[in-house]
Amino acid sequence: MSLDLDERQRAMLAEMRIKVWWPTPVSLAPQSAGVSTAERVPARPVATPAAVAPAPSTVPHAKLAGAVVAAAAKPEAATARQPRTALGMDLATLATTIAACSACSLCEGRKAAVFPVPPVFRQSDWMVVGDPPTEDEERAGVAFAGQAGQLLDNMLRAVQRTRDGSGASGAWLTHVVKCRPAVVRNPSSDELACCAQYLRREVALVQPRVILAMGRFAALSLLVATNPEVAKVPFGKLRGQMHSFEGVPVVVTYSPARLLRAQEDKAGAWADLCLAQATANDQPSGAAPDT
Repeated sequence: MSLDLDERQRAMLAEMRIKVWWPTPVSLAPQSAGVSTAERVPARPVATPAAVAPAPSTVPHAKLAGAVVAAAAKPEAATARQPRTALGMDLATLATTIAACSACSLCEGRKAAVFPVPPVFRQSDWMVVGDPPTEDEERAGVAFAGQAGQLLDNMLRAVQRTRDGSGASGAWLTHVVKCRPAVVRNPSSDELACCAQYLRREVALVQPRVILAMGRFAALSLLVATNPEVAKVPFGKLRGQMHSFEGVPVVVTYSPARLLRAQEDKAGAWADLCLAQATANDQPSGAAPDT
């Protein structure tokens, strides 16, 4: 029964001894002296934009881009924390320095730095730069190890390149940082800055004609320093176009680890390899190692 009753209807129900609960209007409710109704009723909290968490899908990219942009904004962090810089080092000295490096927290959990040096220096027309080393790569002591490394070797052979070759048939394999994080995570801005000088020196020594950046983290680590806007660009849109690092053309593609999980991306990776091959063929031959 509706409670919207007039005085006559309520009187009739009272005569019939039928009790009806009737709420007291707010305006008739007694109030404590000096206290208003609005003060007695707690206000419902209103969410502000600052209290709204970002969408889960955007958090990893935001953190990744933030770390890389921060590293690019303060390149002096590397030289400030290193007892000596990589500038002017030959390959053997660079390898010794990396193996003993303790300039950032990445060294705390590492078993060994991932930076193998061939017995004889070899200039390579290709340089392949990957995301931070994995456990497989740290255990093997080489870049791109395990199943991912096998897949990369097959990809390189398809374009007449090998990791052991030199010149036009060679591909120099390395990582944006040389130590595996003890806990799976993206390196911080300080850690990136410390290793950035090593990567720049590698480029100066190897003299590649093209750099293949495999993976989003590798791509941003190479490109953000000269173009911070790329941090806002979806990874797929970084592919299929030419970028640059230290004056060397950069082609962005998927990491081998991703290709093992997503077979459908292999066609795109093949297109990227063909672009890298065409780019290398159009560049001047690699010069002698910079000393």
